[in-house]
Amino acid sequence: MIRLVGMGPGSMNCVTMEAIEAIKSSDKVIAFGRISKTAKQIKKEVLTIDRVDLIVELLDGDSEIAILASGDPCFYGILDYLQRRGIAIDRVIPGISSLQYMMAKLKRSWHEAALVSFHGRDCSMQDIKLSKTAVVLTDSKYTPNYISHYLYDNGLSGKLIVGFNLSYEDEWIIEKEIGADIEDISSLALVVIENEMG
Repeated sequence: MIRLVGMGPGSMNCVTMEAIEAIKSSDKVIAFGRISKTAKQIKKEVLTIDRVDLIVELLDGDSEIAILASGDPCFYGILDYLQRRGIAIDRVIPGISSLQYMMAKLKRSWHEAALVSFHGRDCSMQDIKLSKTAVVLTDSKYTPNYISHYLYDNGLSGKLIVGFNLSYEDEWIIEKEIGADIEDISSLALVVIENEMG
């Protein structure tokens, strides 16, 4: 049985009881670097990987396997990748996404927000331009600073609220005007854009 387990933004405080039980009961636990550190608080034996394609090499048909994913595996997570590779996931255990975590911290609704991920992918910023609120998952190329200047150069005004290392002890949330310089203190970032819409 293969279970895909959402681990939340990273802190043990955000890992659900269902996820903890799945990890404890699995014969094999596979996780990426930062998530494996959290998982090792639950179970000592965690196979730590640094590339998603390595998951395929670690699968076998006889074990109870838990593949751990940051955030929620269904929200710009690895579920699609695994299914495209023909891996049959028997069960998905949802986790708290960084989006949910951030919007709860800000005490703001996100039901009408545009949801965009630049995390390991190239995307259009068209949805951001057309939305009053947008939430963007960033990566090392499309950083909060890049997004701030890109939006400003394309005529948008408003503010950005950036969350770095969400749920960790060194969490930092800042608010800046679109176009302002933003220090890229971590690759673990999420940007909430409040577009003034002209």
